[in-house]
Amino acid sequence: MECEWKPDEQGLQQILQLLKESQSPDTSTQRSVQQRLEQLNQYPDFNNYLIFVLTKLKSEDEPTRSLSGLILKNNVKAHYQNFPNGVSDFIKSECLQNIGDSSPLIRATVGILITTIASKGELQNWPELLPKLCLLLDSEDYNTCEGAFGALQKICEDSAEILDSDMLDRPLNIMIPKFLQFFKHSSPKIRSHAIACVNQFIISRTQALMLHIDPFIENLFALATDDEPEVRKNVCRALVMLLEVRLDRLLPHMHNIIEYMLQRTQDHDENVALEACEFWLTLAEQPVCKEVLCGHLSQLTPVLVNGMKYSEIDIILLKGDIEEDEAIPDNEQDIRPRFHRSRTVAQQHEGDGIEDEEDEDDELDDDDTISDWNLRKCSAAALDVLANVFREDLLMHILPLLKELLFHPEWVVKESGILVLGAIAEGCMQGMIPYLPELIPHLIQCLSDKKALVRSITCWTLSRYAHWVVSQPPDVYLKPLMTELLKRILDSNKRVQEAACSAFATLEEEACTELVPYLAFILDTLVFAFSKYQHKNLLILYDAIGTLADSVGHHLNKPEYIQMLMPPLIQKWNQLKDEDKDLFPLLECLSSVATALQSGFLPYCEPVYQRCVNLVQKTLAQSMLHQSQPEQYEAPDKDFMIVALDLLSGLAEGLGGTIEQLVARSNILTLMYQCMQDKMPEVRQSSFALLGDLTKACFQHVKPCIADFMPILGTNLNPELISVCNNATWAIGEVSIQMAITIGRLGYVCPQEVAPMLQQFIRPWCTCLRNIRDNEEKDSAFRGICTMISVNPGGVVQDFIFFCDAVASWVNPKDDLRDMFYKILHGFKNQVGDDNWRRFADQFPMPLKERLTTFYGV
Repeated sequence: MECEWKPDEQGLQQILQLLKESQSPDTSTQRSVQQRLEQLNQYPDFNNYLIFVLTKLKSEDEPTRSLSGLILKNNVKAHYQNFPNGVSDFIKSECLQNIGDSSPLIRATVGILITTIASKGELQNWPELLPKLCLLLDSEDYNTCEGAFGALQKICEDSAEILDSDMLDRPLNIMIPKFLQFFKHSSPKIRSHAIACVNQFIISRTQALMLHIDPFIENLFALATDDEPEVRKNVCRALVMLLEVRLDRLLPHMHNIIEYMLQRTQDHDENVALEACEFWLTLAEQPVCKEVLCGHLSQLTPVLVNGMKYSEIDIILLKGDIEEDEAIPDNEQDIRPRFHRSRTVAQQHEGDGIEDEEDEDDELDDDDTISDWNLRKCSAAALDVLANVFREDLLMHILPLLKELLFHPEWVVKESGILVLGAIAEGCMQGMIPYLPELIPHLIQCLSDKKALVRSITCWTLSRYAHWVVSQPPDVYLKPLMTELLKRILDSNKRVQEAACSAFATLEEEACTELVPYLAFILDTLVFAFSKYQHKNLLILYDAIGTLADSVGHHLNKPEYIQMLMPPLIQKWNQLKDEDKDLFPLLECLSSVATALQSGFLPYCEPVYQRCVNLVQKTLAQSMLHQSQPEQYEAPDKDFMIVALDLLSGLAEGLGGTIEQLVARSNILTLMYQCMQDKMPEVRQSSFALLGDLTKACFQHVKPCIADFMPILGTNLNPELISVCNNATWAIGEVSIQMAITIGRLGYVCPQEVAPMLQQFIRPWCTCLRNIRDNEEKDSAFRGICTMISVNPGGVVQDFIFFCDAVASWVNPKDDLRDMFYKILHGFKNQVGDDNWRRFADQFPMPLKERLTTFYGV
């Protein structure tokens, strides 16, 4: 046995000095502490000093000792594999000896340290850890038992999978029965740890737990009314998870469980109530929901409705008493990262009914800056899903409550009623219709309530009924609603601005071209908001403008509208740096605007196009640097590239052929070739969309690269990545159409040379070109094919049915082209004779037969 390590007194004082300084509020002091800590990491026994201060130096104050342990934890995270054996052994043995320290703070710190070492893949190399901790659970000393349990709980949270694997010889077979014994322990803290440990293994249906599922459930029921909130919370959490994975075991007790959860959803401890409320959300997803819950609806409904009121603490956190805050700059931490939705081609091209995969984003996020998930939101979400399950059956319980709430003198109560009305909108729509003629005007009035929180929730609720509003004569509800919502977009309260902007975007999607008569009025408001908004709401404003462009399309292309809208957008565009994430929503917005304005966007397209190409180029360059030297260079944020590719698509789609000179003067095709091979699916998805759009707009530039592009498109036809596959398929289709058109035109110019190959390409040529609408390109291609058929009629004989089908795809061919078709069809009919033609035509699907008879008399 080597002699125990002892610290050098001078070194110890130096480290204590550092730990004291690092608690200083001064940032420059902290920075120099950071640097010195980094330097000390070069000494192998520096970590011995840190563990020594944590576990042995009882003369120091607890915060300093704990800090020493936390610095050690960070070192373990960063450099554990470089610790000499002696050091890691010393740390491990000190941890296990001091897990029962009399100070809760020191116990917790030791626990964190143990789990950090364990999560560095050390569970295998520290075989005595789990047996030792389990042994310590039986200690007579409370501190030791509690400390060991705290560490075990963290290990179960961090390493659940490894604990259930063969690597460790399945310790759970011993651990789980052991934990179950402690459900009845006299200390609430320990009962709570015991449930929390077992709870880690429910969702993964861990074998060792499934073997003991019945005693587990019995033990849970025994703790159902525990005095300790933390225990009740863990019981509720367990039942919610069991509902998902072992409904069979809960079903016999379902009536009692529901009664219990009704009580817990009203628990005076909000954390318990929140866990219990999750039960209704989870139950709504189970097929048995209707039959087990229908008898309890009359009790559950008021409980959920009651949970939807703001609590006093919510109102304080939301600064609900501050009505006017529009001039206060945003706190940058409050601005959540937003995720760009990559371009999926299907929804923009020929409405072919392929649904976009993004979810509705009108979920209940009216108060998203405070702790994101709270009882109010959970109750509202539960009511929403239950309304979808029970529909009218829920409404009979809700309506009597709503009458009281909606006209209540207290604003908090009235506000919760408006939230209820929004939450049931989707599920109870049919049953609500008779009441809407009275309710919608009442809600429109609430938009000017004196409380900002009432105004903001009203915006959201009205957006949930936008579909119905738009289905009525516009002057009755749409016009007053739009007028009031536009006023709210310019509200003096930021939360109301945000809610109004989001609601208006939903209204735009529902109303589409119904908005055209009011465009000047709408743009006036949105453009004025630019000068008024702080940072966060500006990002939502971009979305409202982009959605407007998507909804009214080419109606936006009027000089006076362009004059209003483009200067503020371009001004923001020029202010933003290339590294600024605010470019995402702005680029998305411009992409919609460019598609809508088409030629109207021409004056702005050159600088926008250039910058997008630069963004792609920069991102690719940064990505290559990162791949070759990951230590030196950070990985880029590829969203910059994705959004830029999507805007280029918008330009190509909006400007059509006029984008040709821009493409000619840039290296976009080389960049696209790299993007098409990027590891990240969203990058590939957007680059295929752009390829398709450029193929349509200026095929002459894409053509030389086709041989390089086609194999890449082929390897991306993997239906597991549905959007990537979809865009790749679409791009292949666009390229094929252009190739077919090229072949047709070639045949028109030099039929003698191309016609002999007719048989090789006629069939795919026809299947390709039947899919595009009548246009000039299709016209010239078909003239070429007809000319080639007249030179080499034999080349079409075997695939004549495909030719007939392609001819029938024309709605209005020009007269001379129609004559060409007529001659070929009748020539073929005369050639084979009436009987053969009849047999041939009998193979045709009915619509094809009818069209050919009507238009060409065959």
